[in-house]
Amino acid sequence: MIKNLLQKRWIKWTLLSLAGILILCLCFYASIYFGFFGKLPNKEELSTLKQAEATQILDKDGHLIGKYYIYDRQPITYEDLPQHLIDALIATEDVRFYEHDGVDNTSLLRVFFKTILLRNKSSGGGSTITLQLAKNLFGRKKYRFFSTVINKLKESFIAKRMEDIYSKKEILTLYFNTVPFSDNTYGIESASQKFFNKPAHKLSLAEAATLIGTLKANHSYNPRLFTERSQLRRDVVLKQMVKYQYISTNRADETMSKPIALDYQYFNHDLGLAPYFRETVKKELTEILKQYKKPDSTIYDLYNDGLIIHTTLNYKMQVLAEEAMKEHMLVLQKDYETSYGSATPWINNQELINNAVKQLDIYKKLKEIGLTETQIKDSLSLKKDVELFEWEGNETKKISSIDSLQHYLKFLNAGMIAIEPTTGAVQAYLGGIDYRYFKYDHVSQSKRQVGSTFKPFVYTAAIENGMKPCTYFSTKEITYTNLDNWTPKNADKNEEDPHLNFTLEKALSNSVNTIAVKVLNEIGIPTVIDQVQKLGITDSLSHKPAMALGTDGIKIKELAGAYASYVNEGKSVKPYYISKIEDKNGNLIASFEPEVIDTPAFSDYTRKVMLEIMKSTIERGTAARIRTTYNLENDIAGKTGTTQDNKDGWFVGITPNLVTVTWVGNDNYNIGFKTTALGQGANTALPIFAKLYQKMDQNPDFDFITKSKFEEPSEEILKDLDCKPEKRDNLLKRLFGKKKKKKKFKKEK
Repeated sequence: MIKNLLQKRWIKWTLLSLAGILILCLCFYASIYFGFFGKLPNKEELSTLKQAEATQILDKDGHLIGKYYIYDRQPITYEDLPQHLIDALIATEDVRFYEHDGVDNTSLLRVFFKTILLRNKSSGGGSTITLQLAKNLFGRKKYRFFSTVINKLKESFIAKRMEDIYSKKEILTLYFNTVPFSDNTYGIESASQKFFNKPAHKLSLAEAATLIGTLKANHSYNPRLFTERSQLRRDVVLKQMVKYQYISTNRADETMSKPIALDYQYFNHDLGLAPYFRETVKKELTEILKQYKKPDSTIYDLYNDGLIIHTTLNYKMQVLAEEAMKEHMLVLQKDYETSYGSATPWINNQELINNAVKQLDIYKKLKEIGLTETQIKDSLSLKKDVELFEWEGNETKKISSIDSLQHYLKFLNAGMIAIEPTTGAVQAYLGGIDYRYFKYDHVSQSKRQVGSTFKPFVYTAAIENGMKPCTYFSTKEITYTNLDNWTPKNADKNEEDPHLNFTLEKALSNSVNTIAVKVLNEIGIPTVIDQVQKLGITDSLSHKPAMALGTDGIKIKELAGAYASYVNEGKSVKPYYISKIEDKNGNLIASFEPEVIDTPAFSDYTRKVMLEIMKSTIERGTAARIRTTYNLENDIAGKTGTTQDNKDGWFVGITPNLVTVTWVGNDNYNIGFKTTALGQGANTALPIFAKLYQKMDQNPDFDFITKSKFEEPSEEILKDLDCKPEKRDNLLKRLFGKKKKKKKFKKEK
């Protein structure tokens, strides 16, 4: 009978066709297996899997402050995975994980019959954790035909090979270290740090279920963007855990009753904590890593090798410093704009605007390709939607490039650095007000005139060279005939009394310009230059008398290193950021020690006298609002600074265990403050320091800094400073003394 059936032509051709199809399928299957559609990794290659890993930047206590990466991936071990995280994954993604060999045939049959034949879309997929891992590790390629089938077959081959090589624990670890989460995040540790600001081993049940829930669709269930939808998906995960008896119904109900609570951390380059600091560290690392090689003699890759960078930054202090800066600058910016009224230079000064336009990169590019000024102006006047920085919340407006320029011309910027005075270790670092919109770093890049913060160096040189602290100088103005009749003036008109004389302490604490120049003239410019160089300031100085008033530009970090000498036995320091570099396994690559100048820049006597003088600045001088307005009772010495035409405001705060320098000004040097009352350093820069210390005073973690005390001055110091801070010329001198209003400044030898 069978023979008769086979003799029928249609049956014969049907069987031949089926055999041909089977042979084609086997050939197709074999072609994939043997690499016709791309070589499959063999067991040896699979046993040495390597994935790009993000470099971690840690603060001094090991707290994660940022990363450098192409793919945000941070690997961990199986022991770091909480059990409820593993249970959530298996209950949701692969309930027979411990039973199959990489491919779940039971699930595949279910998918075939329910999804394909019965069109039941709720039946789920047939993918296993191991199959997903294969896809995560090797990705998918596009083929002209049958892309899905080819990729799935390739993944099944890889999955089976991986099951032969790795244990189930190892597969779970690999999966959790490579699986993509929302916001371009790879691996559970990175996702945990990003969304909940904690390591994976500390994830709660609710947090673990939330992250596992995002695996179904990273964007659609992103808890940052779609909280409600993500919460519904989290609850599905919890119900699956109940279904497969990983948790009780009561525990699931209790967990589902609570909303998702994110503690989102931005680890991209423009956002997050200390972006200016992270950028500075990256620049240094780029140069440092050129000097070191991996065991295989290849160069370390900052973005792929998972390095661990230990920095000097104090995470908690940095948070408070950024808060203090924002609180103050929000108010100062309003006052700044109000002070100009309708005469705002960024709107009404066309020459200033035109000059600023010519500095734009887009202007230079258009100029290079040969466009005329009219054509360039037309191009820069085209309007488009632009997100604009505002202190009280960014706005999106339809504006032109010129409009955008004018918008940003109005903003004041700021810089701050706080260092350990004995080592130079940077504790807090503010390069600007917002790295997204203001990339220029005012700590490491900017060289602004330092104003009266330079005066202590002049007085230090004077005392070091024998001038007594109780030396008196007249406050009256002097015209220096050999300097084009230059006449230094005081900000305070009360200090122009021709018969009033101040001691060095009174003159410095009140920042009297006329006396600073006279002291410089007395001891000579070369003496001051030599003193400044001993303090580690390498920036070139003008060698002109106006340097006494701080007309030279010095970087914030160099100023901080020099001021550290007053609480570091006369030794200046070089601020540094990186303490050590480790590879991904914790092996030391390089470590770095503080760069402290061994030889003191001045005697201990000079140091102690100057410290007492700068304490007076806080107690009864230009920085008295530290006590009166901000009610700080800490031991503090310091110096304010304000430059010509109120372009820059400065404050240097010295405490026994921390030296802080703050600066405020407009990035465009042609725009200053409208008035000295508003633009003086005591009003612009000092409040950032004061607000930081107010916040630190409330946190016992900073007691080492906030409760530290200066050493008591010796009897010799107290005796040498024991004189009336000011005196007036006697009657005979007032009546018959020569009124020397003009003289020559000493020539530099």
